[in-house]
Amino acid sequence: MITGASSGLGAEFARQLAPRCQTLVLVARRTEPMEALASELRLEHPDLSVGVLKADLTQSADRAELLKQLASAGLHPDLLVNNAGMGDYGEFVKSDWSKTEAMIRLNVEALTALTHALVPPMIEGGGGSVIQVSSLASILPIPDFAVYAATKAYVTSFSEALRLELREQGIRVTALCPGPVHTNFGEVARRQQTGDESPFREAFYVDAKQVVKEALSGLACNAPRVFPGWKVAAAAAVIGVLPLVLIRLAMGTRPRR
Repeated sequence: MITGASSGLGAEFARQLAPRCQTLVLVARRTEPMEALASELRLEHPDLSVGVLKADLTQSADRAELLKQLASAGLHPDLLVNNAGMGDYGEFVKSDWSKTEAMIRLNVEALTALTHALVPPMIEGGGGSVIQVSSLASILPIPDFAVYAATKAYVTSFSEALRLELREQGIRVTALCPGPVHTNFGEVARRQQTGDESPFREAFYVDAKQVVKEALSGLACNAPRVFPGWKVAAAAAVIGVLPLVLIRLAMGTRPRR
């Protein structure tokens, strides 16, 4: 089951997983893009069953209905890709609280709730896997991206702890921590008054196909974290050994949005 499957990384996960599985369940708020993707996948893979379920995962009632529909259809995913997420560029004190609240609910609450609901059946079935889509931002405190980075820090930390809890029960958990990716994420996250992307940020972009390919390879190797692209991986390695005082200095001199 893939959340946020209407576009971007979610759609790419569906395309790359389609040849490897018998059943795909696509979940997102927008039905039309998912239906188009489902038709594409069924045409390319005639033996593949593709289900399309509409849900606003920020709403607990929608999550409950999603789980009810899965149970009614007898679907017990053995791979959960928690991809749905959102961001918000700009100063925290000037943020729209409704957007910030939705971001926390989606990035943290929904991801945790779906993991809580779908991992126990994996254990009962003898095994399974979870890919939690986090971010390179999860290892940094980022001004003007404060809440998003904090939610992704939760995702990465949660994934690390969960994999230790589940390692003896046949469940693999991998945190996917990409840098910038060319999807519609940036357009949704960017506030109207913010400017264009910097050339420095552009240098770290990784294609969505590569991100998903490395994620699936990392999961197969039972990697705790995957930082797709050599530049992003190198940046993560450097950040990992820097003392906090230097990280604070770097973030304090970072160009503001």
